[in-house]
Amino acid sequence: MALMLHATLTTSASPSLPKQRDHTSCYRFNHVSFPFRSESSINFHSNARLSPSSSSWKPRVWISNPLPVIERGSRDGCEVKATLVPESSGENDAAAAVEETKAAETLVLGLLFGLWYLFNIYFNIYNKQVLEVLPNPVTMTAVQLAVGTFIIFMTWALNLHKWPNISRRQLLAILPLAVMHTLGNLTTNMSLGKVSVSFTHTIKAMEPFFTVILSTTFLGEIPTPWVLSSLVPIVGGVILASLTEVSFNWPGFWSAMASNLANQSRNVLSKKLMVKKEESLDNITLFSVITIMSFFLFTPVALLVEGVKFTPSYLQSAGLNIKQVYIRSLLASICFHAYQQIAYMILQRVSPVTHSVGNCVKRVVVIVASIFFFRTPISLTNSIGTGIALAGVFLYSQVKRIKPKTT
Repeated sequence: MALMLHATLTTSASPSLPKQRDHTSCYRFNHVSFPFRSESSINFHSNARLSPSSSSWKPRVWISNPLPVIERGSRDGCEVKATLVPESSGENDAAAAVEETKAAETLVLGLLFGLWYLFNIYFNIYNKQVLEVLPNPVTMTAVQLAVGTFIIFMTWALNLHKWPNISRRQLLAILPLAVMHTLGNLTTNMSLGKVSVSFTHTIKAMEPFFTVILSTTFLGEIPTPWVLSSLVPIVGGVILASLTEVSFNWPGFWSAMASNLANQSRNVLSKKLMVKKEESLDNITLFSVITIMSFFLFTPVALLVEGVKFTPSYLQSAGLNIKQVYIRSLLASICFHAYQQIAYMILQRVSPVTHSVGNCVKRVVVIVASIFFFRTPISLTNSIGTGIALAGVFLYSQVKRIKPKTT
């Protein structure tokens, strides 16, 4: 690292000396070693630049033996006051910039994961409360998509995000994602309406199993034997937890399994779409278009299947607290859109496998939070099964980092 000397040369003892002599005397210091009052010395380079004025000069010079102190000295009627200032080299600046960028990216990613978990907890709590009194998962899915669509249009109208310029080719590429997005949300609501929140998320801990299959099929990622072996405790733990689940029923179980398949298909296909330059969209735009397409695709289906069951008259006839149902539904829908949006923001930053592992960690947080909030009864065997499944997910995340040996 180099040090820069900022020196001020001024006349001191003989103010009546001719300026030319002052200039010559001081300039000689560029060629000699100037003794300071301390025992230190400083070597001036011969290419120092002097800017003479009436009685002082302020050269900006480099030094060969940097001294990490401020020194004073005088000679031939001139005084030198030198201040040493560190100047980082280009390589050090570049390395520091890279480290700062990495630290900022890590901080942002950690914040996104925290918000992802938080919004998901509140979504599951409010959504379960509504589904307990209004067991209409199709209607609730349509409401959540409608609220998300409204938020997106408001974001565009307020210029919080630019209006997208989507081609017909891109819409056709996004259509399968919208279908998977719709099916994933619908089946999740169906499962939450049938079984406890903790059991739904225990089943959904099998997402790495579906990720491996779908990543192999669509992305060409061949799993290693270690990865395949790590799936055994995940599947075994879910089976053990299912056998002792108090709220177990087959509709709730298969709905959660279908949600795994649909959501992981959406995530893998989304990642595939993002890496295609001709089809690539930023994560916010991609999720926004998927949500809007899902709303228009699903609303006619919801009306045909369940009709209009969210009006005040219907809720009143069912003996429900209208205000409470509306507020909780709105909060659940906002949290639903928020955590889905953040999930897409994370997905653009990490691989589908890492995203799935983070999702499973989220399951742990949601399971624990729901057990405490709803006071869900859970047996020892059920706890062990859930723990084995989640331990398998952790093992999966570790062995996934092992790179296969190339021959």
